[in-house]
Amino acid sequence: MSPRSLGYWRPGDDPGHREFVTLRGENGQGVTFEGGGVLPSVTVAYETWGTLNVSRSNAVLVLHALTGDSHVAGPAGPGHQTPGWWDGVVGPGLAIDTDRFFVVCSNVLGGAQGTTGPSSLDEDGRHYGSRFPVITIRDQVSVEVQFSDFLGIDAWHAVVGGSMGGMRALEWAVGVPDRLGRAVVLAVGAAATADQIALCSLQSRAIRSDVNFAGGDYYETGEVPFEGLAIARGLGQFSYRTEEEFEARFGRNAQDHNDVLGSGRYAIESYLSYHGEKLAQRFDPNSYIVLSEAMNHHDVGRGRGGITKALGSVRAQVTVGGISTDRLYPLRLQEQLVEYLPDAEPLYVVSSGAGHDGFLLEVDQVGKIIASALRS
Repeated sequence: MSPRSLGYWRPGDDPGHREFVTLRGENGQGVTFEGGGVLPSVTVAYETWGTLNVSRSNAVLVLHALTGDSHVAGPAGPGHQTPGWWDGVVGPGLAIDTDRFFVVCSNVLGGAQGTTGPSSLDEDGRHYGSRFPVITIRDQVSVEVQFSDFLGIDAWHAVVGGSMGGMRALEWAVGVPDRLGRAVVLAVGAAATADQIALCSLQSRAIRSDVNFAGGDYYETGEVPFEGLAIARGLGQFSYRTEEEFEARFGRNAQDHNDVLGSGRYAIESYLSYHGEKLAQRFDPNSYIVLSEAMNHHDVGRGRGGITKALGSVRAQVTVGGISTDRLYPLRLQEQLVEYLPDAEPLYVVSSGAGHDGFLLEVDQVGKIIASALRS
């Protein structure tokens, strides 16, 4: 098993455009999480574009989704296996205009691309693995707030994110209202639904059931739960797109015209296998579990008197967008956000046949929503 197939970035690898900061919590006593876990420190990997103005008022924080990372814009190359995941949204003259804004994107707590996660080494030089603490979306935002302090940014001009990034953008608006002026929240709801929890649970079970999982401590075995992660991603990819798209693109066609009653398989099976194997080459299975479970814990109303009260307390201007065909985070969830947020604009609906993935793929429509929010 080659080091690259382990699916995570490690110190010593080419950093690409990443920079790093190590946070040690309040008074240097470690970083504490909602579930009671503590880490002595958290390293955050991040990238920046543009220039911070003198008043530090033009900073925009972009938050990635489940399998994203800090590389929101720019080409693939040394240190980056893939191009920026929002390359058509962030850049000079684009919706998040790097000629106007100082744009920051950090790899999330629990991730696999330079920020502390299960694949990171503890103070004794061992991978955390199964010992990595339970974390929540709220914990991720708490780390992002400490990271903002390191940058010297008291308040973000805007915080922008979709899917898991949208959860964090919403949590920013609810939990730290004095630290942002506006938020753009795409393709997500106020709390994880039973449907979403069920899907994430099945994906985590697929990884844990892999014979190579070793209870989460596979880093030293030379074997990785590759197949479990590939299956988990296949389940996810199924939910990210739509029945209509699958029928139009694949139908009942056989892959490469092979006999499906013999050794062949259907084209849709090949598609899901491809996306599963592609992710498994660049992502850590433990991070997939940790982040999936953090999304399951997403609930802005927890400990705040419920969703209605929590959303009603938001002071930032919030722009909410949804995808017309999203079956994972259907429009009713974004309609609920608009209903309960005090100063939300009317819901923006992105017309797409791509389902949940529309927030990444429909660059022109999504860009117009973000550009409008940042101009307001």
